[in-house]
Amino acid sequence: MDSSDLLKIANFEMPFGKYKGRPLIDLPEPYVVWFYGQGLPSGELGRLLGLLYEIKLNGLESLVHPLKDRR
Repeated sequence: MDSSDLLKIANFEMPFGKYKGRPLIDLPEPYVVWFYGQGLPSGELGRLLGLLYEIKLNGLESLVHPLKDRR
């Protein structure tokens, strides 16, 4: 993981499903935990969701929220 991963988690939008268009950091924790338990997708999205799981599990969201683009 590098610092650009935190920027991606703050600004990368969920590409599908109920939370399509929502930045990854804004996904509800129960959804991230469920997704982790079901198996993460391959590629960058899966890698970012795995990091997001660890961030949410450890209560570190406050470190990522300031990195969100202010649109």
